[in-house]
Amino acid sequence: MDFISDLLGTQPILTLFLAVGLGYAVGQITVLGFSLGIGAVLFVGLFLGAIAPKATISGPIGLIGLIMFLYGIGILYGRQFFEGLKGAGLVYNLLALVAVAAGLAVALGLGAAFDVKLGHTLGLFAGSMTSTATLQAALDTMKNSEPSIGYSVAYPFGVIGPILCFYFMTRKVQPTFPPKPARFHMGEITIENLPDAGAKLGKLMATLPARVQVSSVRQEHRNRLPDPAIELRRGDALMVAADTAAAIQETAAMLGRLDPGRIAKDRADVNYQRFFVSKQNLCGVPLGDLPMPAGVAAQIIHVRRYDVDLVPSPDLMLEVGDRIGVIVANEDVAKLRAHFGDTVKSTGDFSYVSLGFGMVLGVLLGLIPIPIPGVGTVTLGIGGGPLIVALILGRLRRTGPISWVMPLPANIVLRNFGLTLFLATVGINSGQAFVRTVASQGPLLLIIGALVLLTTVAIVLLVGYYVLKLPYDDLLGVASGATGNPAILVYATRMAPTERPDIGYAMIFPSATIVKVVAVQIIGLIFLGG
Repeated sequence: MDFISDLLGTQPILTLFLAVGLGYAVGQITVLGFSLGIGAVLFVGLFLGAIAPKATISGPIGLIGLIMFLYGIGILYGRQFFEGLKGAGLVYNLLALVAVAAGLAVALGLGAAFDVKLGHTLGLFAGSMTSTATLQAALDTMKNSEPSIGYSVAYPFGVIGPILCFYFMTRKVQPTFPPKPARFHMGEITIENLPDAGAKLGKLMATLPARVQVSSVRQEHRNRLPDPAIELRRGDALMVAADTAAAIQETAAMLGRLDPGRIAKDRADVNYQRFFVSKQNLCGVPLGDLPMPAGVAAQIIHVRRYDVDLVPSPDLMLEVGDRIGVIVANEDVAKLRAHFGDTVKSTGDFSYVSLGFGMVLGVLLGLIPIPIPGVGTVTLGIGGGPLIVALILGRLRRTGPISWVMPLPANIVLRNFGLTLFLATVGINSGQAFVRTVASQGPLLLIIGALVLLTTVAIVLLVGYYVLKLPYDDLLGVASGATGNPAILVYATRMAPTERPDIGYAMIFPSATIVKVVAVQIIGLIFLGG
């Protein structure tokens, strides 16, 4: 054991990656359906730090990891977050922020009642919310490792607590959900009704239901791309796409009748092809402005993003990794494939120019002092600055030649690896102090952390469901965002198998994180006297 302790103490990089590897292995262990996931890296780090007191990870490795995690979150959820700042999203955010404030009040009240150190109390609050950004803000405020200890004690119940609450709440209310709607429908319509003889396609398209798109035309036993100048006649056929089956039915009733197979079975002149979007210069550009190769006629009729099918619209922007369905002349397939790139390798690539500049802007924003009247000055810090900048850039998506978005697989790798580095560093550097504190105050800290978590989740679930009458799937998303851990969101989507928990999480997580980061600094200024 002495040899292992000395080895780990003299080789911090070895210790760091040992915590990463063992942590992920432990995180995959499931007991009664529960696993720590990436959070296990923290506890393995604590163990290694306890047996190897000299194993300290110095330098900015952990902070770099935290920035990577928060930047990836912001870029991914920027659009949904800003959309959530209006309408019902304001109510959702207010509910979550009240619940978070109540959790912080419980932490401070119980901490004062039982003479718990302020650093431990702030760490308990951060751990109950499983918020790494809040932990970093607490560490910066306290200038010692006490918050790491409280965080480590509270973290496990911070993950399992909301899951248990979701389970019992769902059993009690027995919610029902409609089947997840498909967003892409196609139909082939034989024309039997026209407004007038020789009606042109462009004029007809203007009369179709909203978001119905004509993808191809069949005339004289041949399929053609949808040129607005085509003169239609009775007996011609249209292939249309829409985001609802009702829109297809409405269009068919207006023009004639559904006649499946008439167009799709003939691919002699034009064909349906799928291409993988892998060129950065095509991303962040509305489809209405998307450049196409010279002399190539094509019609985009379908976009599959991640696991969702979308009907193209002029304002829809492509992302690297999208798979697009195109109606194109057979002789132009090769040109169009080269135009879009059509290589899967791009899912692991992103612009390091945008990543570098985005993180620079985030760090700079985090340095700006924010005066709080009667309290002092706080900053958004490493936790808040990069997150806010990333949210803005994720909303903008493109600025001139710079595309800020990144493929989902690359985003997942970036933020998970960053979070892993941060948790491993915190755990290793806090191992010895963690053992001493848990031995003397462990049960008390655990109970306080659990009460903080239960206060927050109970307010969201009970007030949201019984007072505000929120839809249950939205409610689980709000509760997931208020507490923060992605594992909680995954469980919420199992309880409510719709897309709404993800949207609710995207609306709430960023604002809740920023409030937590600022709140622990204000508490520090008040209790530590600036």
